[in-house]
Amino acid sequence: MEQSEEWEGIERQVRIAAGTGILEGDLRLPVGANGIVLFAHGSGSSRHSPRNRYVARLLNEAKLATLLLDLLTPDEEAVDLRTGHFRFDMDFLAGRLSDATDWLVHDPDTGHLPIGYFGASTGAGAAMVAAAEQPNLVGAIVSRGGRPDLAEPILPRVRAPTLLIVGGNDTMVIELNRAALAALRCEKELVIIRGATHLFEEPGALDAVALFTRTWFERHLVPAIEEATIRN
Repeated sequence: MEQSEEWEGIERQVRIAAGTGILEGDLRLPVGANGIVLFAHGSGSSRHSPRNRYVARLLNEAKLATLLLDLLTPDEEAVDLRTGHFRFDMDFLAGRLSDATDWLVHDPDTGHLPIGYFGASTGAGAAMVAAAEQPNLVGAIVSRGGRPDLAEPILPRVRAPTLLIVGGNDTMVIELNRAALAALRCEKELVIIRGATHLFEEPGALDAVALFTRTWFERHLVPAIEEATIRN
């Protein structure tokens, strides 16, 4: 998706202290933003993922800010590519997401915005854990081809409305998401996109992901800021 000529706002690279590391991220804040979505990338992916950047651009056009963040430092990423050590460590990745969420709360450009999580692949499991640990900060979750089952013990504690999106041909992941859906006790929904595989590379598949994602966050994040505006 190309950047719209009408798009106006702040676009900047950020560096966030998390534990002993510094995380790199790309923040895009449209004028009049109604919320912000923090992207938790999956195994072997990064903030440069073309699929996640595509979804982020559609959210930006809908007045939703986005933060695409590398949850691993370059050194950690190098280790993970060899060993897979970090990508399945949900507590470690969730801790990174929590640190980034805290940064959003205290940054003057984003501190007033309700926060949502968009998790892909193993990043969805980390998003579930982080959301359960911060129930008053995370307003909604979307999982794309995700592994929420990796957070199975804490799924009943997730309070944020959660949308699970899976490709219709991604058979194993469908079953894992159905099990996760049954374990969740929050508002929840499972969407299966016909003909799509795990990476949603088929024509129209990623467009469908972006549309469902935008609709979910508009439904669950935008009302939060509107209600706050009315109260003030």
